[in-house]
Amino acid sequence: MVSLADPSRSPSASAARIQRSLGRSMRTIRSNLFRDDPPPDTPLAARSAAVSENLTDSVVDFQLRELAVGPLLPPDSKSAASSANSMAELLELSRDFSNCSSISYDISGELQRLASIPPTKAPLSPAVPGPGDLEALGLGFGSLSSSSEALESASLESVKPAVRACVEGMGSSSPETQLAAAAGIRLLAKHRSDFRALIGASGAIPALVPLLKSTDPATQESAVTAMLNISLEEANKGPITAAGAIKPLVYALRTGTAVTKQNAACALLSLSTIEENRATIGACGAIPQLVALLMDGTTRGKKDALTTLYKLCSTPRNKERAVSAGAVPLLVELVGERCGGTAEKALVVLGTLAAIPEGREAMVEAGAIPVLVEAMEAGPTRGKEFAVQALLQLCADSTRNRGLLIREGAIPPLVALSYSGSSRSKHKAEILLGYLREQQR
Repeated sequence: MVSLADPSRSPSASAARIQRSLGRSMRTIRSNLFRDDPPPDTPLAARSAAVSENLTDSVVDFQLRELAVGPLLPPDSKSAASSANSMAELLELSRDFSNCSSISYDISGELQRLASIPPTKAPLSPAVPGPGDLEALGLGFGSLSSSSEALESASLESVKPAVRACVEGMGSSSPETQLAAAAGIRLLAKHRSDFRALIGASGAIPALVPLLKSTDPATQESAVTAMLNISLEEANKGPITAAGAIKPLVYALRTGTAVTKQNAACALLSLSTIEENRATIGACGAIPQLVALLMDGTTRGKKDALTTLYKLCSTPRNKERAVSAGAVPLLVELVGERCGGTAEKALVVLGTLAAIPEGREAMVEAGAIPVLVEAMEAGPTRGKEFAVQALLQLCADSTRNRGLLIREGAIPPLVALSYSGSSRSKHKAEILLGYLREQQR
């Protein structure tokens, strides 16, 4: 189990590491003129050096269908109307950012992984049993071929016996049979919507739920991935929730292998498309485990954690849980590392958490202002837009934060963005410059 109390990986320790190295930009040189004490010479440690950012992005990427953020200012504030307009613009921006691939089957990336393996007659790894294992246990597919191509073209009637056999096998007292049966459901649920509907109607969902807490890592991984694939059929989401799968999925997110944790996060994301499930998922303890995955996961795991956190944090209580779990320092650090899509996704989640006072306070304490200014000045176009939006949220109702922003040398890059940025970033930069001019006067 990943402990969030590890002092060497604590949020405060992460915040202490978020220092920008000298010479990064003209903004850094300008801001140093205002510093009472210079930043340390040691550059930011590379926390993900062993993981290549060239990995294929997660098949589940941002589905930013709504920007669930509360008002920045009190209802009686004179800026309430402009705040609402700003939120609407960020919603439009978020939709632009969400033009990645939608949720699809086997989000674990198993298809990409298998595609990279050269053809061989060697059997599949025991961790991912295939149809041949089912046949060896008397749960065979009969005349149905084990190839993915054959399953894609198979009739619904031809797979019914295999589905029934797998459902029975998951209830067996034999661990080997349970593993093979869960792997069979995982394989079948990859391919077609009608297969997933058949599996959901066959009793497989309640049979899978106990296996989500299996002490055998391979069985737990297959059960979690099978549940993920089944959940991609809209009609199955209600039965999965009714079967009590949310809490075991959170357990798998805490105790499983790296792949199990990734797929558990994605299964929770899939279930969170039902709005009522978001509060339940948060109440079952998913938020701290997603923050732990964000801290220690692979690149793919971090991206899945970011996506799921974004969706769950549409509710105010889950925003509070994310801040309390230490998400903000980790998000700020990811933005500072500038690791491709991860940094932009972290910016989006930070913008969501900036909607509550606790989130804004945590961002300032974690050193978000200099990191956001750096992203606004030197980041990609979309990242600049997200960064200036987050800064706008931080400064809209805080003269203290405006002073910190001036001290960071933000005015020249804001002026540049107001001339050369996108229409949305220009508009936000102009508003923020207005705040800063007021502060200077």
